[in-house]
Amino acid sequence: MKRTTQAIHTSFAQPDPYGAISMPVYHTAAYEFADAAVMADAFCGRNSLPDYSRVTNPTVSFFEERVRRLTDAHDVVAFASGMAAISNAFLVVAAAGKNIVTSKHVFGNTFALLDTTLKRFGVTTKYVDLTRPEEVVAAVDADTCCIYLEILTNPHQEVADLQALAAIAHAAGIPLIADSTAIPFTELQISALGVDIEIVSSTKYLSGGGTSIGGLVIDYGTVPQFSRRLRHEMLLNLGSYMTPHVAYMQTLGLETLHVRYQRQATSALALAQRLRGRTEIVEVNYVGLPDNPFYALAQRQFGPTAGAMLTIDLADREACFRFINHLQLIRRATNLFDNKTLAIHPASTIFGPFTDEQRRQMDIRDTTIRLSVGLEDVDDLMADLVQALQA
Repeated sequence: MKRTTQAIHTSFAQPDPYGAISMPVYHTAAYEFADAAVMADAFCGRNSLPDYSRVTNPTVSFFEERVRRLTDAHDVVAFASGMAAISNAFLVVAAAGKNIVTSKHVFGNTFALLDTTLKRFGVTTKYVDLTRPEEVVAAVDADTCCIYLEILTNPHQEVADLQALAAIAHAAGIPLIADSTAIPFTELQISALGVDIEIVSSTKYLSGGGTSIGGLVIDYGTVPQFSRRLRHEMLLNLGSYMTPHVAYMQTLGLETLHVRYQRQATSALALAQRLRGRTEIVEVNYVGLPDNPFYALAQRQFGPTAGAMLTIDLADREACFRFINHLQLIRRATNLFDNKTLAIHPASTIFGPFTDEQRRQMDIRDTTIRLSVGLEDVDDLMADLVQALQA
Protein backbone atom coordinates (compact mmCIF):
# COMPACT_ATOMS: atom_id res chain seq x y z
CA MET A 1 0.00 0.00 0.00
CA LYS A 2 1.01 3.61 -0.54
CA ARG A 3 1.82 5.57 2.60
CA THR A 4 -1.39 7.60 2.52
CA THR A 5 -3.37 4.34 2.54
CA GLN A 6 -1.12 2.64 5.08
CA ALA A 7 -1.64 5.56 7.48
CA ILE A 8 -5.35 4.70 7.60
CA HIS A 9 -5.33 0.89 7.42
CA THR A 10 -3.41 -0.99 10.10
CA SER A 11 -4.86 -4.16 11.63
CA PHE A 12 -5.45 -4.39 15.38
CA ALA A 13 -3.23 -6.81 17.30
CA GLN A 14 -6.42 -8.55 18.51
CA PRO A 15 -9.95 -8.37 17.01
CA ASP A 16 -12.25 -5.91 18.73
CA PRO A 17 -15.25 -7.74 20.22
CA TYR A 18 -17.63 -5.03 18.97
CA GLY A 19 -16.10 -4.64 15.53
CA ALA A 20 -14.85 -1.08 16.08
CA ILE A 21 -13.00 0.29 13.05
CA SER A 22 -11.08 2.83 15.18
CA MET A 23 -8.82 1.54 17.93
CA PRO A 24 -10.67 1.98 21.26
CA VAL A 25 -9.12 3.98 24.07
CA TYR A 26 -8.02 1.56 26.78
CA HIS A 27 -8.22 3.78 29.85
CA THR A 28 -6.94 1.21 32.29
CA ALA A 29 -3.87 0.88 34.46
CA ALA A 30 -3.73 -2.92 34.75
CA TYR A 31 -4.78 -6.07 32.87
CA GLU A 32 -6.08 -9.46 33.97
CA PHE A 33 -4.35 -12.67 32.87
CA ALA A 34 -5.63 -16.17 32.27
CA ASP A 35 -3.13 -17.77 34.61
CA ALA A 36 0.13 -17.19 36.48
CA ALA A 37 2.34 -18.49 33.65
CA VAL A 38 0.84 -16.13 31.07
CA MET A 39 1.16 -13.29 33.57
CA ALA A 40 4.83 -14.08 34.16
CA ASP A 41 5.49 -14.24 30.41
CA ALA A 42 3.87 -10.82 29.92
CA PHE A 43 5.96 -9.16 32.62
CA CYS A 44 9.17 -10.72 31.30
CA GLY A 45 8.50 -9.86 27.65
CA ARG A 46 7.94 -13.42 26.47
CA ASN A 47 4.56 -12.58 24.95
CA SER A 48 3.04 -9.40 23.51
CA LEU A 49 0.28 -8.97 26.11
CA PRO A 50 0.21 -5.65 27.99
CA ASP A 51 1.17 -5.87 31.65
CA TYR A 52 0.84 -2.31 32.98
CA SER A 53 -0.07 0.93 31.19
CA ARG A 54 3.04 2.76 32.39
CA VAL A 55 4.99 0.66 29.88
CA THR A 56 2.45 -0.95 27.53
CA ASN A 57 -1.09 -0.03 26.51
CA PRO A 58 -3.07 -1.40 23.54
CA THR A 59 -4.08 2.04 22.26
CA VAL A 60 -0.50 3.32 22.43
CA SER A 61 0.89 0.09 20.97
CA PHE A 62 -1.46 0.44 18.00
CA PHE A 63 -0.24 4.00 17.39
CA GLU A 64 3.38 2.81 17.61
CA GLU A 65 2.70 -0.03 15.18
CA ARG A 66 1.04 2.27 12.67
CA VAL A 67 4.09 4.58 12.72
CA ARG A 68 6.44 1.58 12.54
CA ARG A 69 4.78 0.34 9.36
CA LEU A 70 4.83 3.80 7.79
CA THR A 71 8.55 4.21 8.47
CA ASP A 72 9.66 0.57 7.95
CA ALA A 73 11.35 0.87 11.34
CA HIS A 74 12.53 -1.88 13.66
CA ASP A 75 10.61 -0.42 16.61
CA VAL A 76 8.77 2.74 17.65
CA VAL A 77 8.27 3.93 21.23
CA ALA A 78 5.77 6.68 22.08
CA PHE A 79 6.48 9.17 24.85
CA ALA A 80 4.62 11.83 26.78
CA SER A 81 6.32 14.68 24.88
CA GLY A 82 8.97 15.42 22.30
CA MET A 83 11.39 16.41 25.06
CA ALA A 84 10.74 13.07 26.80
CA ALA A 85 11.60 11.31 23.54
CA ILE A 86 14.85 13.27 23.19
CA SER A 87 15.94 12.80 26.81
CA ASN A 88 15.16 9.07 26.84
CA ALA A 89 17.05 8.53 23.58
CA PHE A 90 20.09 10.34 24.99
CA LEU A 91 19.95 8.32 28.20
CA VAL A 92 20.08 5.07 26.22
CA VAL A 93 23.39 5.94 24.54
CA ALA A 94 25.03 8.29 27.06
CA ALA A 95 26.78 7.73 30.39
CA ALA A 96 29.06 9.69 32.70
CA GLY A 97 32.25 10.56 30.85
CA LYS A 98 30.62 10.40 27.41
CA ASN A 99 30.00 13.35 25.09
CA ILE A 100 27.42 14.28 22.48
CA VAL A 101 28.41 16.12 19.30
CA THR A 102 25.78 18.57 18.09
CA SER A 103 25.15 22.18 17.08
CA LYS A 104 24.10 25.21 19.08
CA HIS A 105 21.35 25.57 16.50
CA VAL A 106 18.95 23.32 18.42
CA PHE A 107 15.62 23.97 20.11
CA GLY A 108 16.01 25.94 23.32
CA ASN A 109 14.97 23.21 25.74
CA THR A 110 17.16 20.68 23.95
CA PHE A 111 20.10 23.04 24.46
CA ALA A 112 19.19 23.39 28.14
CA LEU A 113 18.95 19.61 28.51
CA LEU A 114 22.41 19.19 27.03
CA ASP A 115 24.09 22.19 28.57
CA THR A 116 22.63 21.97 32.07
CA THR A 117 20.79 18.77 32.99
CA LEU A 118 22.97 16.12 31.35
CA LYS A 119 26.11 18.03 32.30
CA ARG A 120 25.23 17.51 35.98
CA PHE A 121 25.38 13.76 35.38
CA GLY A 122 28.78 13.86 33.71
CA VAL A 123 27.66 13.93 30.06
CA THR A 124 29.26 16.78 28.13
CA THR A 125 28.41 18.34 24.79
CA LYS A 126 30.66 19.42 21.93
CA TYR A 127 29.10 22.17 19.83
CA VAL A 128 30.21 22.41 16.22
CA ASP A 129 28.97 23.66 12.86
CA LEU A 130 27.26 20.55 11.54
CA THR A 131 27.24 21.98 8.03
CA ARG A 132 31.05 21.66 8.06
CA PRO A 133 31.90 17.93 8.16
CA GLU A 134 35.55 18.62 8.98
CA GLU A 135 34.50 20.22 12.28
CA VAL A 136 32.42 17.16 13.12
CA VAL A 137 35.29 14.78 12.37
CA ALA A 138 37.59 16.82 14.61
CA ALA A 139 35.07 16.82 17.47
CA VAL A 140 34.30 13.08 17.52
CA ASP A 141 36.54 11.12 19.87
CA ALA A 142 36.60 7.78 21.70
CA ASP A 143 34.11 9.07 24.29
CA THR A 144 31.53 10.40 21.81
CA CYS A 145 28.28 8.46 22.14
CA CYS A 146 26.30 9.99 19.26
CA ILE A 147 25.97 12.83 16.77
CA TYR A 148 22.66 14.65 17.17
CA LEU A 149 20.91 17.23 14.99
CA GLU A 150 17.61 18.68 13.87
CA ILE A 151 17.14 18.04 10.16
CA LEU A 152 15.71 21.55 9.73
CA THR A 153 16.65 23.74 12.66
CA ASN A 154 14.14 25.84 14.56
CA PRO A 155 14.08 28.77 13.90
CA HIS A 156 17.32 29.04 11.88
CA GLN A 157 16.18 26.82 8.96
CA GLU A 158 19.65 25.28 8.74
CA VAL A 159 20.08 21.99 6.87
CA ALA A 160 23.06 19.67 7.36
CA ASP A 161 24.08 16.84 5.04
CA LEU A 162 22.66 13.72 6.71
CA GLN A 163 24.63 11.26 4.58
CA ALA A 164 27.90 13.03 5.36
CA LEU A 165 27.15 13.05 9.09
CA ALA A 166 26.06 9.40 8.97
CA ALA A 167 29.36 8.43 7.35
CA ILE A 168 31.27 10.19 10.13
CA ALA A 169 29.15 8.63 12.87
CA HIS A 170 29.32 5.11 11.49
CA ALA A 171 33.07 5.31 10.92
CA ALA A 172 33.35 6.05 14.64
CA GLY A 173 30.92 3.27 15.55
CA ILE A 174 28.30 5.64 16.99
CA PRO A 175 24.69 6.40 15.98
CA LEU A 176 23.37 9.42 14.12
CA ILE A 177 20.28 10.65 16.00
CA ALA A 178 18.07 13.13 14.15
CA ASP A 179 15.03 15.15 15.19
CA SER A 180 12.86 15.17 12.06
CA THR A 181 9.89 17.09 13.49
CA ALA A 182 10.06 19.84 10.83
CA ILE A 183 9.45 17.43 7.91
CA PRO A 184 6.98 14.54 8.47
CA PHE A 185 8.25 10.98 8.10
CA THR A 186 5.56 10.42 5.46
CA GLU A 187 7.57 12.66 3.13
CA LEU A 188 11.03 11.09 3.31
CA GLN A 189 12.79 7.83 4.14
CA ILE A 190 15.29 9.15 6.63
CA SER A 191 16.92 5.78 7.29
CA ALA A 192 18.04 5.69 3.65
CA LEU A 193 20.09 8.81 4.41
CA GLY A 194 21.91 7.01 7.22
CA VAL A 195 19.93 8.11 10.28
CA ASP A 196 19.90 5.39 12.95
CA ILE A 197 17.45 6.89 15.47
CA GLU A 198 14.71 9.34 14.48
CA ILE A 199 12.99 11.56 17.03
CA VAL A 200 9.65 13.25 16.38
CA SER A 201 7.60 15.67 18.42
CA SER A 202 4.22 14.19 17.56
CA THR A 203 2.66 17.26 19.17
CA LYS A 204 3.28 19.01 15.86
CA TYR A 205 2.15 17.62 12.49
CA LEU A 206 0.68 14.38 13.86
CA SER A 207 -1.53 16.06 16.43
CA GLY A 208 -2.69 18.48 13.76
CA GLY A 209 -5.04 20.62 15.77
CA GLY A 210 -2.62 21.14 18.63
CA THR A 211 -4.80 18.87 20.76
CA SER A 212 -2.17 16.79 22.52
CA ILE A 213 1.47 16.50 23.58
CA GLY A 214 3.58 13.53 22.51
CA GLY A 215 6.89 12.28 21.16
CA LEU A 216 8.24 9.32 19.22
CA VAL A 217 11.58 7.52 19.12
CA ILE A 218 11.88 5.57 15.88
CA ASP A 219 14.58 2.90 15.91
CA TYR A 220 15.80 1.60 12.54
CA GLY A 221 17.51 -1.42 14.07
CA THR A 222 21.11 -0.42 13.43
CA VAL A 223 22.09 0.22 17.06
CA PRO A 224 22.37 -3.05 19.04
CA GLN A 225 20.00 -3.28 22.03
CA PHE A 226 18.76 0.29 21.62
CA SER A 227 15.03 -0.49 21.66
CA ARG A 228 15.45 -3.09 24.36
CA ARG A 229 17.09 -0.55 26.67
CA LEU A 230 14.52 2.07 25.72
CA ARG A 231 11.57 -0.17 26.57
CA HIS A 232 12.92 -2.33 29.38
CA GLU A 233 15.02 0.26 31.18
CA MET A 234 13.89 3.78 30.33
CA LEU A 235 10.13 3.22 30.26
CA LEU A 236 10.22 1.09 33.39
CA ASN A 237 12.52 3.36 35.36
CA LEU A 238 11.51 6.83 34.17
CA GLY A 239 7.81 6.38 33.45
CA SER A 240 7.36 8.79 30.54
CA TYR A 241 5.12 6.65 28.30
CA MET A 242 2.42 8.25 26.16
CA THR A 243 -1.12 8.17 27.56
CA PRO A 244 -3.80 6.17 25.73
CA HIS A 245 -6.04 9.16 25.01
CA VAL A 246 -3.16 11.06 23.39
CA ALA A 247 -2.32 7.98 21.32
CA TYR A 248 -5.94 7.79 20.15
CA MET A 249 -5.99 11.46 19.09
CA GLN A 250 -2.63 11.23 17.35
CA THR A 251 -3.63 8.04 15.55
CA LEU A 252 -6.53 10.00 14.08
CA GLY A 253 -4.17 12.85 13.23
CA LEU A 254 -1.85 10.43 11.46
CA GLU A 255 -4.66 9.48 9.07
CA THR A 256 -4.81 12.99 7.62
CA LEU A 257 -1.15 13.93 8.07
CA HIS A 258 -0.12 13.73 4.42
CA VAL A 259 -2.96 15.84 3.01
CA ARG A 260 -2.65 18.45 5.77
CA TYR A 261 1.10 18.69 5.34
CA GLN A 262 0.85 19.15 1.57
CA ARG A 263 -1.57 22.06 2.05
CA GLN A 264 0.59 23.66 4.77
CA ALA A 265 3.84 23.32 2.84
CA THR A 266 2.25 24.73 -0.33
CA SER A 267 0.89 27.71 1.61
CA ALA A 268 4.23 28.30 3.35
CA LEU A 269 6.01 28.51 0.00
CA ALA A 270 3.37 30.87 -1.39
CA LEU A 271 3.64 33.16 1.63
CA ALA A 272 7.44 33.15 1.49
CA GLN A 273 7.33 34.14 -2.17
CA ARG A 274 4.82 36.94 -1.60
CA LEU A 275 6.48 38.32 1.53
CA ARG A 276 9.81 38.78 -0.22
CA GLY A 277 8.38 41.77 -2.04
CA ARG A 278 7.48 43.67 1.14
CA THR A 279 9.71 46.63 1.94
CA GLU A 280 8.94 46.33 5.67
CA ILE A 281 10.72 42.95 5.77
CA VAL A 282 14.50 42.78 5.99
CA GLU A 283 14.74 39.03 5.24
CA VAL A 284 12.49 36.05 4.49
CA ASN A 285 14.02 32.70 5.41
CA TYR A 286 12.47 29.55 3.92
CA VAL A 287 14.44 26.64 2.49
CA GLY A 288 11.84 26.16 -0.24
CA LEU A 289 13.00 29.34 -1.98
CA PRO A 290 15.44 28.47 -4.82
CA ASP A 291 18.03 31.07 -3.77
CA ASN A 292 18.13 29.82 -0.17
CA PRO A 293 21.64 28.49 0.58
CA PHE A 294 20.18 25.16 1.75
CA TYR A 295 17.68 24.77 -1.09
CA ALA A 296 19.52 22.14 -3.16
CA LEU A 297 20.42 20.01 -0.14
CA ALA A 298 16.88 20.26 1.26
CA GLN A 299 15.41 19.19 -2.08
CA ARG A 300 17.76 16.20 -2.23
CA GLN A 301 17.04 15.10 1.33
CA PHE A 302 13.38 16.07 1.85
CA GLY A 303 11.94 16.06 -1.65
CA PRO A 304 9.93 18.86 -3.28
CA THR A 305 8.41 20.29 -0.08
CA ALA A 306 10.21 22.30 2.60
CA GLY A 307 7.92 22.26 5.62
CA ALA A 308 5.44 24.72 7.08
CA MET A 309 7.82 26.94 9.08
CA LEU A 310 9.33 30.17 7.84
CA THR A 311 10.83 33.22 9.48
CA ILE A 312 10.84 36.92 8.67
CA ASP A 313 13.20 39.55 10.03
CA LEU A 314 12.03 43.10 10.68
CA ALA A 315 14.01 46.22 11.56
CA ASP A 316 14.25 45.61 15.31
CA ARG A 317 12.59 44.01 18.35
CA GLU A 318 10.07 46.84 18.67
CA ALA A 319 8.95 46.37 15.08
CA CYS A 320 8.51 42.63 15.75
CA PHE A 321 6.34 43.31 18.80
CA ARG A 322 4.20 45.86 16.90
CA PHE A 323 3.73 43.38 14.07
CA ILE A 324 2.71 40.54 16.40
CA ASN A 325 0.37 42.79 18.38
CA HIS A 326 -1.51 43.82 15.21
CA LEU A 327 -2.17 40.29 13.90
CA GLN A 328 -5.89 39.59 13.72
CA LEU A 329 -6.27 36.13 12.14
CA ILE A 330 -2.89 34.60 12.92
CA ARG A 331 -2.59 33.47 16.55
CA ARG A 332 0.07 34.72 18.96
CA ALA A 333 1.14 31.31 20.28
CA THR A 334 3.94 28.79 20.49
CA ASN A 335 3.81 25.31 18.91
CA LEU A 336 4.42 24.35 15.30
CA PHE A 337 2.30 22.89 12.50
CA ASP A 338 -1.07 23.43 14.14
CA ASN A 339 -4.08 23.66 11.82
CA LYS A 340 -4.07 27.36 12.75
CA THR A 341 -1.27 29.66 11.67
CA LEU A 342 0.86 30.82 14.62
CA ALA A 343 3.37 33.62 15.13
CA ILE A 344 5.99 33.99 17.84
CA HIS A 345 9.06 36.09 18.62
CA PRO A 346 11.59 33.34 19.55
CA ALA A 347 14.20 35.55 21.21
CA SER A 348 11.81 36.83 23.89
CA THR A 349 9.85 33.60 24.42
CA ILE A 350 11.34 30.19 23.61
CA PHE A 351 14.87 31.52 24.07
CA GLY A 352 13.89 34.23 26.56
CA PRO A 353 15.39 32.51 29.65
CA PHE A 354 18.86 32.46 28.07
CA THR A 355 21.36 35.26 28.46
CA ASP A 356 22.10 37.71 25.66
CA GLU A 357 25.45 35.99 25.16
CA GLN A 358 23.86 32.54 24.93
CA ARG A 359 21.33 33.79 22.39
CA ARG A 360 24.16 35.34 20.40
CA GLN A 361 26.03 32.03 20.40
CA MET A 362 22.87 30.25 19.26
CA ASP A 363 22.31 32.85 16.51
CA ILE A 364 18.92 33.85 17.88
CA ARG A 365 18.20 37.38 16.68
CA ASP A 366 15.90 39.97 18.24
CA THR A 367 14.64 40.80 14.76
CA THR A 368 13.22 37.36 13.91
CA ILE A 369 9.57 36.27 13.88
CA ARG A 370 8.71 32.61 13.35
CA LEU A 371 5.58 31.71 11.43
CA SER A 372 4.00 28.25 11.54
CA VAL A 373 1.65 28.03 8.58
CA GLY A 374 -1.71 26.32 9.06
CA LEU A 375 -4.64 25.34 6.87
CA GLU A 376 -6.31 28.71 6.34
CA ASP A 377 -6.73 30.20 2.88
CA VAL A 378 -3.39 31.66 1.84
CA ASP A 379 -5.00 34.91 0.67
CA ASP A 380 -6.53 35.46 4.11
CA LEU A 381 -3.18 34.80 5.76
CA MET A 382 -1.41 37.21 3.44
CA ALA A 383 -3.99 39.90 4.07
CA ASP A 384 -3.43 39.60 7.82
CA LEU A 385 0.35 39.70 7.43
CA VAL A 386 0.17 42.78 5.21
CA GLN A 387 -2.09 44.75 7.52
CA ALA A 388 0.15 43.92 10.50
CA LEU A 389 3.25 44.96 8.57
CA GLN A 390 1.62 48.23 7.55
CA ALA A 391 0.59 48.90 11.13
